[in-house]
Amino acid sequence: MPSLSRSTILTSLIVLIFSIYMLPTILRTASNRLAPLARKSILTPSRVGVATTTPLAAFSLFNLGNTASFGSMGRNDIGNDEAPLEPKVVKQDSEWRAQLSPEQFRVLRQKGTEAPGSGKYNKHKEDGVYTCGACDAPLYKSKTKFDSGCGWPAFYEAIPGAVGRNVDRSMFMERIEIVCNNCGGHLGHVFKGEKFGNPIDERHCVNSISMDFKADDQAKA
Repeated sequence: MPSLSRSTILTSLIVLIFSIYMLPTILRTASNRLAPLARKSILTPSRVGVATTTPLAAFSLFNLGNTASFGSMGRNDIGNDEAPLEPKVVKQDSEWRAQLSPEQFRVLRQKGTEAPGSGKYNKHKEDGVYTCGACDAPLYKSKTKFDSGCGWPAFYEAIPGAVGRNVDRSMFMERIEIVCNNCGGHLGHVFKGEKFGNPIDERHCVNSISMDFKADDQAKA
């Protein structure tokens, strides 16, 4: 096998770097053209004759396109009332590690993501309140939860003042991260304009492991 010249290697590196740099633009273009067809293309008939979304397909086709397009569409502007508050619960990483499981620490404190379809609250339908898995602060009421088919619990609205928003520019795209205002724990991301039919056209995509749940009788106790 012939060896590659320095100029060939350098050219390949330049092309690779340029491709990575252009990825958000490519995704934006694809999203603008394919978004109207995305949800239709990833629907599969269920056993009861109702269309359901395949979680991995929804994540790869619909979410990536929408998150990449947010910056150009001005959807990621955060108002003063949406920015995270100063956490009331402040602990060292060593304290959080002692309190949380390794997976909880990875998601809540290191901004990780659980695998789609793996969370215990993805299909959960009981009435009550979802609380922060790290500090127990109330985050979402069950009446705002809906089935988005994305593979993670979805809510269209948080309890007022419970959740803050940060611009997240990781993974070569721009998204809106959502955090618990009481402790700063990472919850997930919020997406706008997906036309799920909820009152404010938002989807809070939350990791199950970032939350606990209190049924209505427990919440009132």
